[in-house]
Amino acid sequence: MATLPGFASKGLSIEEGESLLERSVKLAVEARDTFWSSAKRNPGNKYRRALVAASIGSYGAYLANGSEYSGCYGPDVDLKKLKDFHRRRLQVLVEAGPDLLAFETIPNKLEAQACVELLEEESVNIPSWICFTTVDGENAPSGESFKDCLEAINKSIKVDAVGINCAPPHFIESLICTFKQLTKKAIIVYPNSGGVWDSKAKKWQLPKVFNDDDFGFNATRWRDLGAKIIGGCCRTTPSTIQILSNALREKS
Repeated sequence: MATLPGFASKGLSIEEGESLLERSVKLAVEARDTFWSSAKRNPGNKYRRALVAASIGSYGAYLANGSEYSGCYGPDVDLKKLKDFHRRRLQVLVEAGPDLLAFETIPNKLEAQACVELLEEESVNIPSWICFTTVDGENAPSGESFKDCLEAINKSIKVDAVGINCAPPHFIESLICTFKQLTKKAIIVYPNSGGVWDSKAKKWQLPKVFNDDDFGFNATRWRDLGAKIIGGCCRTTPSTIQILSNALREKS
């Protein structure tokens, strides 16, 4: 996940880092608009206009020590530190003009609260979602219950959807059912393809649990259970997303 401190650690200035964040959104918007201009001229076009979501990864992803999968940030990381970490990146991304904001791979209640408070303090008026991950299929990586983690989110009018990303796909069905009981927000799920992330070796261990056809088959089940937005995270591919899209269109 791109961050301003991460860019700074590689020798880039604050201005250069901010420019890269801004450009990431603008390039995605330009690519989308170019494609859409062509698609509209095709009488057989079955696409809907794509939306561009600016990704705001967790503090743990910046640390690059696997703590987004543990939620253990240490005693020196408090609410203020997390808000200070995310604030300028959020401001730059909002100014770049995405359609959506995606807070992703959140591992604990504290960071979820920081995201919510920032959206409110910055008076952000772009639709936003907050997604947690999980390592046991029942709780946030920190061990906190999703009921506790959703407390601040459920009270906020700035968050439009909530759910799970970068978790093993076999957890998704039960988690949709759990979230339906805990929130009235739209539910979003985009799992990885399975396996375990080795934070020391910095690579995925174990083979993929789901292949592309598995995603297509399960996507309709996830939708029927209540998920409103469905996709794929680590080790999924454009082919995965195409199969997801086809499956959901066929059985909608």
